[in-house]
Amino acid sequence: MLKKEFSKKDVNRARNLIMGKTGASTGTQVGYKKETKEYKEGDVWTENKKTWTIKNGIKQTISKLDAIKKEVFVPLCCPKCSKVMKSRLSKDNYKVHKKCHDCVIEFEHKLRIRGQYDDYVKLLKAKNNLTILDEMESYLLGAVNATNDGFVSEQGEVERWVGGIDKEKISKDITRTANERREDLIKEINDQEGTKRTN
Repeated sequence: MLKKEFSKKDVNRARNLIMGKTGASTGTQVGYKKETKEYKEGDVWTENKKTWTIKNGIKQTISKLDAIKKEVFVPLCCPKCSKVMKSRLSKDNYKVHKKCHDCVIEFEHKLRIRGQYDDYVKLLKAKNNLTILDEMESYLLGAVNATNDGFVSEQGEVERWVGGIDKEKISKDITRTANERREDLIKEINDQEGTKRTN
C-alpha cells in the first residue's frame, strides 16, 4: 500500500522515462520563455560579465591574457618548415621571428645574397629601440610618481624629506621627450619597411 499519492507531474515523468524522453517536460509553465541564441564558430559575445567564443566547436571564455599567452607560447614545430623546435636557439628565434633558428639563418642568408641584410639589421635595431623606449618611459613615470615621503638610510634610520620635485612637470617632460623619440623611431621603421618593399 502506498502512503504517498502520485501527482500528475510524477506520472508524466515516469511516462517520459519509460518512453525514453528523458529531457521532456513534465508540466506546463506559464509566463516564462527562455531566450535561446544560436552561435557559430568564431562568434564572440558577452554573457554574465564574461566574454565567450566558439573555437573548434567548443564554447570557451576569452581571457585578457590570451594575447599574451599567444605571444609567449612556443609551438612544438616550426610554422614555416614543420621541423621540431627542440633547441634553445629555435625557441629564442621563434619569440622574435615566429620561425625556427634554421629558417631564420636561411632567411638572413638570402638577405645577404640580395644585399638587404644591413637594412634588415637596422630595422630590427629600430624596433628593439622602440620597445626599450616604451619600457624606459614606463619605468621613469613609475619612479617619478612613487612616493618620496621617507627614505631608509644605510644605517637603518628613517629620514623624512620635505619639499621634493614637481611630479606633474617631470611626467609631462618624460612623456613629451618619449613621444618625440617614438615619432623618430616610427618614421625610421616605416622608411626601412618601405625600402624593404621596393627591393
